[in-house]
Amino acid sequence: MSGWHIGVVGGSGLYDVAGIEDGHWVEVASPWGTPSDAIFTGRVGAARVSFLPRHGRGHRISPEAIPARANIDALKRLGVTDVLAISSVGSLAEDRPPGSFTIVDQFVDRTRGRPSSFFGTGLVAHVSMADPVCPRLSALAADAAEAAGAAVTRGGGYLAMEGPQFSTRAESRLYRQWGCAVIGMTAMPEAKLAREAELPYALVGMVTDYDSWREGEAGVDVAQVLAQVSANAAKARALVLGLLRALPPERPASPIDTVLDSAIITARAAWDPTLAAKLDAVAGRMLRR
Repeated sequence: MSGWHIGVVGGSGLYDVAGIEDGHWVEVASPWGTPSDAIFTGRVGAARVSFLPRHGRGHRISPEAIPARANIDALKRLGVTDVLAISSVGSLAEDRPPGSFTIVDQFVDRTRGRPSSFFGTGLVAHVSMADPVCPRLSALAADAAEAAGAAVTRGGGYLAMEGPQFSTRAESRLYRQWGCAVIGMTAMPEAKLAREAELPYALVGMVTDYDSWREGEAGVDVAQVLAQVSANAAKARALVLGLLRALPPERPASPIDTVLDSAIITARAAWDPTLAAKLDAVAGRMLRR
């Protein structure tokens, strides 16, 4: 067992976290490109925390252009042990109104063209995504969200769309038929990459709107989203600080910590040395064997 180091990936409306002790911005170089921004790292009590604004400060980066591989790799290089993602989402269910929070437990990936793996030809790995989030971190996030005063639903499927446009009405209604609870543009491939990097991952979806499925209502627009984003931000910051302060002193091991043990299929003698070198942080535990 060892201590916690929580990587917080903040989405729309969460560009900073107040209350971090000894905090400072650090630039982290990654062989997978330039991360979205520098990372603000410090402590809250006994827990280390590193905060990365997913879209960059000032919301500079469009959803389809987020450098997810560089982001996850950079967090791993800093020694992050677990990743808490905070994202603004649309609701596909009447009982998840704007202002409420959903603790996501499943994903449907409808993105396209985004690099979704650290592995590939020359070093192939297949991680399981059957249960894509960490149940213990998700429970901690749900408890912290409730303590922050949010209306919380534990569990729900997240439809990851390409964007940056919002859904058509036909798409929004189709995703409801599929059983998805919320919709967003950024959780994929982020969740897949976190799993490949052996980082337990949880996602808090902050609902800003009802997407475009409701009869007799205008479709979602940016003005509507931004108004709710501002209202959600204070609770999101309180959630993060509450979770960090509630962590047990010692971090128990997670099965996700060793997921690559049963995922890498390429024989070591056949590994591509160039790709293996890029994996020095993500798969360093395996490379050192």
